[in-house]
Amino acid sequence: MSVLAILMPARVRLSARDDTLGDGRSAVAQEELAWVLSNDGHGIDAQGRCAAPLLPKADSVVLALHDADVGWHRITVPKVPLAKLRPALVGMLEEQLLEDVTQVHLALGPGAMGGHSAWVAAVNAPWLASALAKLDSAGVMVDAVVPLSAPGDQLHGHFYESAADAAGSAHTMLCLSTPEGLHSTRLAGSLAKAWAPRLLEQPVRWTASPAVAAPAERWLGAPLSVLTDAERAVVAARSPWNLRQFDLALRNRGLRTLRTAGRQFMRPSWKPVRIGLSALLVFQLVGLNAWAWHQNRQVQAKRDAMVALLKTAHPQVKTVMDAPAQMQRETEVLRTRAGRTNEADFEALLAHAATAWPEGTGPSPTLRYDNGKLSLGATGWGEPQVNSFREQLRLAGVGVEHAEGRLTLSRLPARKASP
Repeated sequence: MSVLAILMPARVRLSARDDTLGDGRSAVAQEELAWVLSNDGHGIDAQGRCAAPLLPKADSVVLALHDADVGWHRITVPKVPLAKLRPALVGMLEEQLLEDVTQVHLALGPGAMGGHSAWVAAVNAPWLASALAKLDSAGVMVDAVVPLSAPGDQLHGHFYESAADAAGSAHTMLCLSTPEGLHSTRLAGSLAKAWAPRLLEQPVRWTASPAVAAPAERWLGAPLSVLTDAERAVVAARSPWNLRQFDLALRNRGLRTLRTAGRQFMRPSWKPVRIGLSALLVFQLVGLNAWAWHQNRQVQAKRDAMVALLKTAHPQVKTVMDAPAQMQRETEVLRTRAGRTNEADFEALLAHAATAWPEGTGPSPTLRYDNGKLSLGATGWGEPQVNSFREQLRLAGVGVEHAEGRLTLSRLPARKASP
């Protein structure tokens, strides 16, 4: 599954020289974006810079935020319904946030559960919402927003070059990820010097951007690994973090969930599952076809048996179109020639009526037989009498219709046997 990781430009802060974007609005529409494309989610297949509408296509799009643009807070997640979770988080962090609560977007860490400790990421809401809206208007739908760095169980320090300040100067920065949080400071500052003795005594994984690798090694007094921003973005894209929560959550959740599941299913790690399911599907199709062939053979055998029986009982039938119907018709002909009554004849229907005739109702004043239907007068019959008469004859295979004081009897059609 291909992944496009977009490196979000660092947020422009309010300064004395330029306050045009000091309200936190994104500069996505004003400048080119750095991007990296990975076809498998691990290696780098292409990278570059371009405007948002010219970004390459990928199965998944991830927006990676700069270390300095995400704040971190450790809390115990309140046990409240999902609809009330964000207000509850705001209430808990209101005194710790550096900005107005209406200007802050909060996101819980992966796997956060009510009553348990978890990290909360805080980002400037208008800035991030504007960036996502600009990308969306350019036809780039961001599936996840991830931080380049996040607090972790292992110590990790990364050196990078900050964006130029108002005076046009850039600084070497140290971003330190610890179980207690994420800390960023200037390498030349007093805080970094205070950290140095304690950090050098611990097993820390040190990395640095190529531009500041040399000064970082001099500060450490030891070699470190070079890690480009593109490589950091690819690693961050695999992070379980996703800051698209609450107001910034993706809409059409059902479709998004299906698309995410589909992408997950197409990953290389799921290849054995795909092969297994494909093989199972093939076996099912083969099995169904074999069963259908077997059923067709049985049906055809029954039809052949009925045709053979018809030709044996009535050898005068030369062409067989519908064996059951032709058998019944020829049998009726023989019955008529022999002078025997049929179940739909007058005598048979009258005998059935006599056996079910209610006591105390007297004889029928009128009687008429026409084309397999026997009509009897039933003046003065109540509904219970009609229902009892109808039920008894139904069990004998005779249907009864009651209308305008008359009962009409006819033979019920026989159930057609399955071939």
